[in-house]
Amino acid sequence: MRIGLVSTSALPTPPDAYGGTELVVSELALGLQELGHDVLLYATGDSSCPTRLVSRHAHAVWPPNDDAEREHADFAFADLSSRDVDIVHVHHAEALPFHERVATPCVATLHHDRVDALVDRYRQFPDVSFVAISQRQAELTPELPFAGVVHHGLDPMAHPPGRGLGGYAAFVGRFCAEKGVHDAIDASVMAGVPLLLGGVPHPLGDAQTYFLTELLPRIRNLSDRVMWLGEVRQRAKQSLLRDACALLFPVAWEEPFGLVMIEAMLMGTPVIAFGRGAVPEVVEDGVTGFIVDTPEEMAARLRSLGNFDRARCRERAIQRWSRTRMAAEYVAVYEEVTRSRRSGERRIGRGNALDAA
Repeated sequence: MRIGLVSTSALPTPPDAYGGTELVVSELALGLQELGHDVLLYATGDSSCPTRLVSRHAHAVWPPNDDAEREHADFAFADLSSRDVDIVHVHHAEALPFHERVATPCVATLHHDRVDALVDRYRQFPDVSFVAISQRQAELTPELPFAGVVHHGLDPMAHPPGRGLGGYAAFVGRFCAEKGVHDAIDASVMAGVPLLLGGVPHPLGDAQTYFLTELLPRIRNLSDRVMWLGEVRQRAKQSLLRDACALLFPVAWEEPFGLVMIEAMLMGTPVIAFGRGAVPEVVEDGVTGFIVDTPEEMAARLRSLGNFDRARCRERAIQRWSRTRMAAEYVAVYEEVTRSRRSGERRIGRGNALDAA
């Protein structure tokens, strides 16, 4: 198939540090190419994904800017109107109004939690085929007739196994209340296990207030047990996760997926997580990690990891979370969408494009 992928303009594709959506788009492009498909990627000019790249913005526009996203999408669909592609796959809501410029079927992946205003907006585009990134995300958005559910995937070869001998637990992610960073700190202190924090407050919303009132005092008062590394780039993040005894993921919201969980698992590092959002779909309790309900339970699990089988964890993660599996499931969605468009059928139902292993 000939596939046009429209990434975002907020970050390079892939990003060097923060940016789950752009990392997934890059992995999808490479996975599609490995399956023999022709990929054209619309992303910022500083993107390094090794595929055919077309850009409106020379550099990423950060913090996120809807005007920049509209310019990016406007440019992408103007260019696509003169190209022969079988499917267009977008990854940002601002791209949707521009899809009507081309007759090609359009697929859109939702990379965020439920936002009522966005759901209302998505419903204005009945000709777009929406894809969820977890069953839980789809359940929370019953108004949309999802064409499929496709879990994220990564390149296992880019995540070499680690022995977890660093003597610490890790937290990697945005510093905001919904990510539960304070609970990760409290659990590690109760367990008597040092904690390394990789991340920074998001520039938007209440994250700065949360950081100043909830996190910074803890970090300063526990400087002998909690180390803040700031934002960690890809190589540093991999090293951090590879040597960690566990990744702590105490989410306090309906996490739509949680990409860092599979990054850790692919290196054999178990994930100890609260069972919110997509966590029960991602973490296999006792195999790739543990699902708990409180910081106290998290601390207890953290203290009892001595016999955890990291090799089994990595083996199972490779089975479930490869970019090849992700790309194949998206191809199944693309083929069904194009078939339905040709036959004039209406999209119905919801479910995985292919059953995950």
